[in-house]
Amino acid sequence: MLFKLSLSNIRKSLRDYAIYFFTLIIGVSVFYVFNAVSGQVAMTVFDTDSREIARILRMGISALSVFVAGVLGLLIVYASRFLMKRRNKEFALYLLLGMSKGKISVILLLETVIIGLGSLGVGLLLGIGLSQIMSALVVSLFEADMTRYQFMVSGEAIVSTVICFAIMYLVVMIFNSVVISRFKLIDLMQSGKKSEQIKLKNPWICIALFLLAAAALVYAYYQVGWNYIEVTYKEMSLYIAIGAVSTFLIFWSVSGMLLRIMMSMKKVYYSSLNAFIFRQISSKVNTMVFSMTVICLMLFVTICALSGAFSMRNSMNANLKELCPADFELSVNLNKPVQSLDIVSEFNDNGLDIVAYAGEYERFYTYGDSDFTFENFCGLDLERLKSQFQFLDYSASEQLIRLSDYNALMKLYGKEPLSMNDDEYILLCNFKSMRAIRDSVLETGSDITVYGHVLHSKYRECQDGFISISAQHTNTGIFVVPDNVLEGQIPNSDYFIGNYKEQDDTSKKETDGIIIKKYNEMMKSLHNFSVGEYGGHITFNTKIDIANAAIGLGAIATFLGLYIGLVFLIACGAILALKELSESVDSIGRYEILRKIGADENDISKSLFRQTGIFFLLPLILACVHSVFGMKYASFLLEIFGTEKIAESIAVTSIIILLIYGGYFLITYYCSKGIIKERK
Repeated sequence: MLFKLSLSNIRKSLRDYAIYFFTLIIGVSVFYVFNAVSGQVAMTVFDTDSREIARILRMGISALSVFVAGVLGLLIVYASRFLMKRRNKEFALYLLLGMSKGKISVILLLETVIIGLGSLGVGLLLGIGLSQIMSALVVSLFEADMTRYQFMVSGEAIVSTVICFAIMYLVVMIFNSVVISRFKLIDLMQSGKKSEQIKLKNPWICIALFLLAAAALVYAYYQVGWNYIEVTYKEMSLYIAIGAVSTFLIFWSVSGMLLRIMMSMKKVYYSSLNAFIFRQISSKVNTMVFSMTVICLMLFVTICALSGAFSMRNSMNANLKELCPADFELSVNLNKPVQSLDIVSEFNDNGLDIVAYAGEYERFYTYGDSDFTFENFCGLDLERLKSQFQFLDYSASEQLIRLSDYNALMKLYGKEPLSMNDDEYILLCNFKSMRAIRDSVLETGSDITVYGHVLHSKYRECQDGFISISAQHTNTGIFVVPDNVLEGQIPNSDYFIGNYKEQDDTSKKETDGIIIKKYNEMMKSLHNFSVGEYGGHITFNTKIDIANAAIGLGAIATFLGLYIGLVFLIACGAILALKELSESVDSIGRYEILRKIGADENDISKSLFRQTGIFFLLPLILACVHSVFGMKYASFLLEIFGTEKIAESIAVTSIIILLIYGGYFLITYYCSKGIIKERK
C-alpha cells in the first residue's frame, strides 16, 4: 500500500514540480557528460602530446567534480525542503488518519528511491546522448581526426555518477527523516494559513548600509579594475570578501527599502496590481537575502568563467595564425655577450644538424648594451614609474636587433618591413601592460643612447611586432636600431628561425618528432655545450608543439569553464524557480481573493510575469555589474593569451545564460501560472 501511495504522490508531483525533476535530470546528465569526456573515443586518436593534455583535463574535471557534487547535493537538499513544505497538509492528513511518522518516512524513502532511479536513468540516457555531441566538440577543440570517431559509453563515468548521486539521495533521505520526526500536527494544519510577515526595516539603517556597501564595492572595483597591477593575492582575497559582504548588505537594504520607496510613489504603487506585486516581491527578497547573495555571486562566477574560458581559447587560436608564422625556432639567450656565439654549430657538434631539415630560414643575433637598461629608457619618467610599478626589473638590459636582420625575418614571416633614419629607433612591443608603460615614456619623445649613439624614437608609441614564434603576446620590448649602431658589437643571443623542407602536414609532423626527440636527448647533457658556462638558456620551439599546447590549454579552459558555468547556472535557476513555485503554492488564496474583488485574469497573469521577472533579474543585474569589473581584472590576467576575442566570448556567454537562466524563468512562470489556476 505504501508503495502504491508513493507512486500516486509522484504522479501528482510531476506537473507541479517539473522544475525539480528537470534539475535532477540535467544535473545527472551534465555530471556524466563532463566525467565521460576523457574516456571518449576521440581521446584515443590524438598524438602523444594531446593524450597528455587529455590526462590533465581528466584530472581537472575529476577534482572539479568533487566541488560540483557538493553544489548539486546542496541543491537537491534545498529542493527537498520546498517539496516537504508543499505537502504539509498531506502529511497532516496522514497523521489525522492515524499513520505513524515512521510510515510517513517510509513513503518519503520510497519516493526518493523512485525519483532517484528515474532521474538517474533518464539523466544518464540524456548524458550518453549529449556526450556524443561533446565528443565532436572534443575533436574540434583538439583538431583530431573525426573519421575515426565511434559511439562510446563510459562505464567509469556511469559508476562515478551513480555513486555520487546515490550519496546525495542518501543525505536527502536522512534530511527528510529528521524533518518528519519534528512534525507537529497543529503546524502542518495551519501552514497554508500562515503568511510571511513583511517586516519594515528602519529606512535610515537601510539607506546607511546601502551607501556603505556601494562605497565598499566602488573601492573594491577600483582596486581590481584600475590598480590591478599592484594587487597581491592576499589583497585580492580581501577585495573578494568585501564584494561578498557588500552584496549581502545591498540585498538586505534593498529588501527593506524597496517596498517603502514604491509606497512613496503613490501613483505607481496604486496602479493596476502594483501594490500586490511589490508586496509579493518584497516578501520573497526579505526571506531570501542570503540565498540571493549566493545566487548573485554564483552568476558572477559563471559569467567570468565562461567569458574568460571562451576568450582564452578563441584568442589563442587566432594568435597561432598571427604569432606563429614559421615552423621552428632555435635560440640561445645568454646573461652576457659572447664573441664566438654559434648555437647552430653547437647543435651540429652534438649530433643535430638543424640546417639539414630547414628549407628557408633566417639566422641573426640580438644584443644587449649593459649601459642601456630599462631604467635608462625610462629617463625622466623613472621616478613616476617606480612609484607606480615597483615590481618591474629596471636594471635589465634592453634587447636590440639590427634593422636589416629584422626586415629579413619579416620577409620570412610574410610581414611588412620597417624603415628608419640613421638617428632613429623603433620600439616593438605586443604585451599590453608593458606596452602601456612604454607608450607613456615614448609620448615625451624619449631619446636613448646605445653603444654611444644617440637615437630618438620614430614613433610616439610602440609598434606591434615580435621576433620569437609563440601563441601568446609575450614581447615586452625589442628595439630595432640602424645597422651601424650594432656594427662590431658582441651579441648575447643567437636565433635560427625557419620552415621545414617538407610541405605537407604529415611529413612536417614526422620531421618535428625526429628533431624534438634528438633535442631532448641532447638537453640531458647540457654540459656538452660551451654556451652553458656563460649562463642563460637554450630554447627550441616548433609551430606544431606550440599549437598542441595552445589548443590543449584552450580546450582545458573551455571544458572547465563550461562545467562550472553550467552547474552554477542550473543551481541558480533551480533555487529561484523552487522558491517562486513554493510562493505560488502559498499564494493560491491571495490570487483567489484578487479574482473575487474583480481582478482581470489577464492582469493577474501580467502581475505573476512581472513578479517572476523581477525576482530572476535582481541577482542577475548585480552579477552583471560585478562582472564588468571582474572581466576587467580577468582581461589583465588573460592578456598574455590575448583578449581580442573577448567581445565574442561575452556574446556567447550571454546566449548560454539566456537559454538556461531564461529557460528556468519561463518554465517557472508557466508552472506558477498553472498552480494559481488550480482552484479558480
